[in-house]
Amino acid sequence: MRFFIGDKEKKLVNRLHDGDKTAMQDFYTLYADYIASVGARYIDNDDDLKDLMQDCMVKMITSIGQFDYRGPGSLQAWVTRIMVNVSLSFLKQKRTEAFVALDTDLPDEPDNGYPPLDEIPPDVIHQMVRELPTGYRTVFNLFVFEDKSHQEIAQLLGIKRDSSASQLHRAKNMLAKKIEQYNKNNATR
Repeated sequence: MRFFIGDKEKKLVNRLHDGDKTAMQDFYTLYADYIASVGARYIDNDDDLKDLMQDCMVKMITSIGQFDYRGPGSLQAWVTRIMVNVSLSFLKQKRTEAFVALDTDLPDEPDNGYPPLDEIPPDVIHQMVRELPTGYRTVFNLFVFEDKSHQEIAQLLGIKRDSSASQLHRAKNMLAKKIEQYNKNNATR
């Protein structure tokens, strides 16, 4: 998803750097839904998500002067990174049972492939991911959407590398079951 093509993004960044109040409103209007969708990948409680979106926007507005425009898409990448970091910080604070320490790197069950996603609307898949346990959902999102390695995930979350790999595997298995159930329930429709 790209919000601006070419020069418009750079102009918005320049307006933000200049402290233009209307640019701040434009920035919020433009990125609020995107920030919500990034945060929703990690945070399953809507009230917490709204609070974190606010924290993210404050952080972005107060640190926009440090942002270095590097070409088309760099603003969106920066926005994504801040929301992911805000979400991960929140999860670390609530960490009591979110990230299960697993002593084994063996999967719960064999990986026999995953069911097809062809006919499932994206919003249904998004909701399935949101329903995963916090640790599974967080590792899954970091691996799939943020393209982090298990070593990077382990460092970000303060868990073992094998725990990251195991939680990803378990998340995929849980999603596969949800997808199979969805496909069964909607096969005759």
